[in-house]
Amino acid sequence: MKLYYSPGACSLSPHIVLHESGLPFTTVLASTKSHKLPDGTDYYAINPKGYVPLLELDDGQRLTEGPAILQYIGDQVPDQKLVAPWGSMERYRQMEWLNFIATELHKVLGLFFNPAMPEEFKAPTRTRVAGRLQWVNQQLEGRPYLMGERFTVPDAYLFTVVNWNKYVNADTAGLNHLDAFMARMAARPAVQAAMKAEGLIP
Repeated sequence: MKLYYSPGACSLSPHIVLHESGLPFTTVLASTKSHKLPDGTDYYAINPKGYVPLLELDDGQRLTEGPAILQYIGDQVPDQKLVAPWGSMERYRQMEWLNFIATELHKVLGLFFNPAMPEEFKAPTRTRVAGRLQWVNQQLEGRPYLMGERFTVPDAYLFTVVNWNKYVNADTAGLNHLDAFMARMAARPAVQAAMKAEGLIP
């Protein structure tokens, strides 16, 4: 498999899960600014959407959208329980988290990376993000990961997106459960491997 990524972008989450899975894969840097690959290839020719992540399968098929890619990777290694079996309530709970992170955190935090975002929208948007993160903090009380004791694919997505808050500065004071989760995730070998590969940590 081949993962097209941009350092620190939402593609970090499947990068983490690929390391967790132990599956063989390669990576290709796809600039979200120039939309060019290191060899000069136009990324739009590979993904007309122009953004990451994109997972190219061994048979040449290409899969886009992070939540779909995360579940696909997890399904390739069912014994590792990175994602629950299809049809189980646990799977729907994981999908519930993936959808929440995508729509209520990813899309909202992502607005701050748009230089055209009006200043008057930033303060109320930060307030909205802070409220969502407070809710996540409550859900993490008494559990090390979103689904309980075991790491699953929504954890990688949450970690990736919450990391963006350092550029946004939404108020996270007192969110001790979320802070502990972020520290726990940062210590995972797969997270460290992915972040090192993307040049995010030494």
